[in-house]
Amino acid sequence: MSYDGGNYDVIVIGAGHAGCESALASARMGCQTLMITINLDMVAFMPCNPSIGGPAKGHVVREIDALGGEMGRNIDRTFIQMRMLNTGKGPAVHALRAQADKFSYQQTMKETMELEPNLTMRQGMVEQLIVENGECVGVITKTGTEYRAKSIVLTTGTYLRGKVIMGELMYESGPNNQQPSIKLAEHLRELGFDLVRFKTGTPPRVHKSTIDFSKTEIQPGDDKPKFFSYETKSSDNEQLPCWLTYTSLQTHEIISSNLHRAPMFSGKIEGTGPRYCPSIEDKIVRFSDKPKHQIFLEPEGKNTSEYYVQGLSTSMPEDVQLAMLRSIPGLEKVEMMRNGYAIEYDAMVPTQLWPSLETKKMPGLFTAGQINGTSGYEEAAGQGIIAGINAARKAQGKEPVILDRSQGYIGVLIDDLVTKGTNEPYRLLTSRAEYRLLLRHDNADLRLTPIGHEIGLISDERYASFLDKKEKVEREVERLFAAKVGPSHVNEMLERIGSATIQDGSNLLVILRRPEVSHHHIEEISPSPYDLTEEMKEQVEIQIKYAGYIEKQQMHVERLKKMEKKKIPDTIDYSDVQGIAIEARQKLTNIRPISIGQASRISGVTPADISILLVYLEHYNRVTAARG
Repeated sequence: MSYDGGNYDVIVIGAGHAGCESALASARMGCQTLMITINLDMVAFMPCNPSIGGPAKGHVVREIDALGGEMGRNIDRTFIQMRMLNTGKGPAVHALRAQADKFSYQQTMKETMELEPNLTMRQGMVEQLIVENGECVGVITKTGTEYRAKSIVLTTGTYLRGKVIMGELMYESGPNNQQPSIKLAEHLRELGFDLVRFKTGTPPRVHKSTIDFSKTEIQPGDDKPKFFSYETKSSDNEQLPCWLTYTSLQTHEIISSNLHRAPMFSGKIEGTGPRYCPSIEDKIVRFSDKPKHQIFLEPEGKNTSEYYVQGLSTSMPEDVQLAMLRSIPGLEKVEMMRNGYAIEYDAMVPTQLWPSLETKKMPGLFTAGQINGTSGYEEAAGQGIIAGINAARKAQGKEPVILDRSQGYIGVLIDDLVTKGTNEPYRLLTSRAEYRLLLRHDNADLRLTPIGHEIGLISDERYASFLDKKEKVEREVERLFAAKVGPSHVNEMLERIGSATIQDGSNLLVILRRPEVSHHHIEEISPSPYDLTEEMKEQVEIQIKYAGYIEKQQMHVERLKKMEKKKIPDTIDYSDVQGIAIEARQKLTNIRPISIGQASRISGVTPADISILLVYLEHYNRVTAARG
């Protein structure tokens, strides 16, 4: 017997990192939002690495914050270590990484959601979608309760038909021994969605008191930490160190002699695992020439003795795991608190999605996170905020927000998924972005805050602060261009920092272009009148030093935008397009790109196919216009 649970604007299924961002975005945009999750104690849980950020991933967190999302603010409140990575390289790959107090992170996010006025939270197992006239209009839980909404966002993570595997042991389970979602996976197949089987894994956790830290290398946080959120100005969080050690030849021998017991080699694991986060047994086989691999020992929180053994993800039997651990320097007497394991789960083939993350097959249904074939909390959250925004806008009768590849790593991530698909858990890398110099950690607000304000996720006060920063940076760049100085003004400073002196007059902008000259050096000669923060000075410096490279990438982006503006009507029948290759016809019919730009990025669609499509499109639009 069914029970009426009520009507909402948006329903979000799942409370992982994608679900949290989806639900908060929808609620903050004024939609009455319901979030249903299997276990309310697992909101924003970190089943794997207790960290946020890193290369590309940290950029995504900054972009989420620039749009008005929560992940950046939440990790800034709860970090136990903050480090800026790649500082010896160019600004395009600078990346912030935080070690989280995983329990505090979880509790703080849950509290934020509980206090959100338009957000209702329910514990329940969604087993079925309500479909009427081909559209998704609600959900039904295990208890028979029906909830209805104008938009549904599915963020089930690794719970769909989840199966934990450890040696010979296999059992149905979500992460960390939570209930799996079985019937919903079966229901999605019944509705005609294509699902694939993926795998991920996690390493053992060990007891702090049994680690000999004297045999490891300390990895401290930054003395003056930077933050993910543009709203965070300072923090008094105590920082805890991580520790570095390495596998030994004995470790490799233990693994090699037990490969017959490794599920991924014995055929027990069906799902495809992540290429860029392999298990330790996979590393030993694939990189047999390497005598050792890095292992990081990371605290899971301030008030726990559990340490996460980063780099030792495994599905080996329990006895092998313990032997492996005790063969690592510093862990000779270690006690294992939790076993590592692999988990298999069902994921959606992401080419079934529009770039808005709405499913093509079923209007009203959006998906986000690991269900779309990605790995990582940050990738999930990035999709989550876009799905939440677009679910809310659909409920409000507005056009979706779609980020292109030149606007953000989130745009790269989603475009890769919906255009190319993925045959393994997708991990975002800086190398996937062709406009890396435009998509920097430091300028996420300049790229995305205007969008966040327009859709209602950035407050007027924060937007005014953003505009003030933008204006001051622009005025400072103009000032440095206009300010002329002679040798007597600058040569003493240039000599002191080992830079070549000047013989004639120059402007300060040209002086600042030198690699060894910083904005602080310029201020010794000519202090800025604009009361610049450190963040603003950094922005001025990057814009000036990399102006030529940035301009080249922007010119390329302008050419790309012309392709993106050439929209392809969804009504086109590609079987009518004469002359394109069979593979291109099949791919175009399957993916149904929304623009010539997206069509050109589909694997198997050649430049010749695009030329033919452009000619056809011109004729098609002319005929359609004539028909009125």
